[in-house]
Amino acid sequence: MNCTHAPRILLLAFAALLGILPLLTSCQDAFPERPNTSVFRYNESASISSLDPAFARNPQNIWPTNQLFNGLVQLDDSLMIQPDLAHSWEYNDSSRVYRFFLRDDVSFHENPAFAPQKTRKVTAHDFVYSFDRLNDPKIASPGSWVLHQVADYYAESDLVFVIQLKQSFPPFLGILSMRYCSVVPHEAITYYGKDFRKNPVGTGPFHFKLWIENTKLVLRKNPFYFEKDSTGVSLPYLEAVAITFLPDKQSEFLEFSQGNLDFISGIDQSYKDELLTSSGALRAKYKESTYMLSIPFLNTEYIGFYLPNDQLEVQSIKLRQAANYGIDRKKMITYLRNGIGIPGTYGFIPHGMPGAVDHELYPYDFKKSQALVQEFIKEHNKAPKLTISTNSQYLDICEYIQTELEKVGIEVAIDVMPPATLRQLKNTGGLELFRGSWVADYPDAENYLSLFISDNFTPNGPNYTHFKDPVIDSLYTAALQSSDLKSRLKIYQAMDARIMEQAPVIPLYYDMAVRFVHQEVQGLGINPQNFLFLKHVKKTAKSQTKENE
Repeated sequence: MNCTHAPRILLLAFAALLGILPLLTSCQDAFPERPNTSVFRYNESASISSLDPAFARNPQNIWPTNQLFNGLVQLDDSLMIQPDLAHSWEYNDSSRVYRFFLRDDVSFHENPAFAPQKTRKVTAHDFVYSFDRLNDPKIASPGSWVLHQVADYYAESDLVFVIQLKQSFPPFLGILSMRYCSVVPHEAITYYGKDFRKNPVGTGPFHFKLWIENTKLVLRKNPFYFEKDSTGVSLPYLEAVAITFLPDKQSEFLEFSQGNLDFISGIDQSYKDELLTSSGALRAKYKESTYMLSIPFLNTEYIGFYLPNDQLEVQSIKLRQAANYGIDRKKMITYLRNGIGIPGTYGFIPHGMPGAVDHELYPYDFKKSQALVQEFIKEHNKAPKLTISTNSQYLDICEYIQTELEKVGIEVAIDVMPPATLRQLKNTGGLELFRGSWVADYPDAENYLSLFISDNFTPNGPNYTHFKDPVIDSLYTAALQSSDLKSRLKIYQAMDARIMEQAPVIPLYYDMAVRFVHQEVQGLGINPQNFLFLKHVKKTAKSQTKENE
């Protein structure tokens, strides 16, 4: 494990202050009493802002909190709802009431907050407290929206938790699987106050040990975790998780290639050609030491038009359609992403997700795109010009779009800005066109369609384009009132097709979740949300390198 990114004197000073000097004498022997096969190591290139699940809004926060906390329900790798702290539940459609029946064998992590006891068992009252925190404006949780569909919740008894919805909302169980809905103990919040963000106490397979921000995070095995594997062996198998914070992706890849990290996630320009062929296969020289996991990722990368903009090009449906037809997305995926991704020629809902359009809506069609551009020129007596705003990470893709659209007669300028500025202007409508991405908060196509509902205009919702169509609003309401899954999926498909006919966005590609994993790691798995779960992971001793014959 590389220590070069942290000054050694500062690291030792922190260690001495925290009473953990034996743990941090060097990065190589951070776990001297544990074999390498008992510690899982990964790098987080983005900084973690909080380990409080009420602030688990992005992957860098969600990944460690997944190891520390549990909720009522959880998702398996196929995105099917499974029991978690609730062993079962029932739903009354007429009253819109869920009743969750909790396990009676789950305790919080041992912590001084419970003194004079070490811990205590979880009850339904803890879920009331945890949901109250999400609703508390003083907490200002970014996850407060997950309860917008909830009219009431209460503890019917110590082991029965009740939720009543305002209206029918079929995706609700999926929302409850989000880390925001984790259970936390009031004792720990009282004990640590605002410092709960760096002293988390949950029920998960690992408990908190150490966090030196932007340097190292250590989690240790929860010896009293309630879940077991199919053979009755207690989870987790690992003794610890160690997370480093190298911000540079190329340095992260070097650490992985040297065996100091157990896996890396995603592809980056700095190493994609080293690892992958142009068709997206793992290069032969890595196959002895590494395996690759990939799966369609619930993420749509797109270009959005801010429709209230009074520029003729933005207002013109024909020109927006021309832009959709004029980009060869298949070539883009091959040359810019080494085959990782599905061309965005269908709709906004990722191709293959239930409810997505099952046929291409915008296949590459140079002649059709060019003809639509010429119609725009004749109607408005001007050559079209667009400006796309992006950050530096996606500059290569925007430059490719620029080249493609100029071929059909659309002049394109690119405005590169810092990510924070891009987010702010996207929320306030200060951009003409913007590069965006939508990663599903929960595994239901409704989550994608919510970006096109008139009640969701930013900054009060996720409708960044300010698209408005009364028919779409009506279909959305009808879908949520339908208890029949097949009927609801047909409505979703009709909505997506109608939205794309008006082309407020240009879907670029539906992403793939990709993981590169060392051969000695078993049970890591992968899922369409690209969330990290380590309770089933095992590590074996490194195999001996085969001698050349």
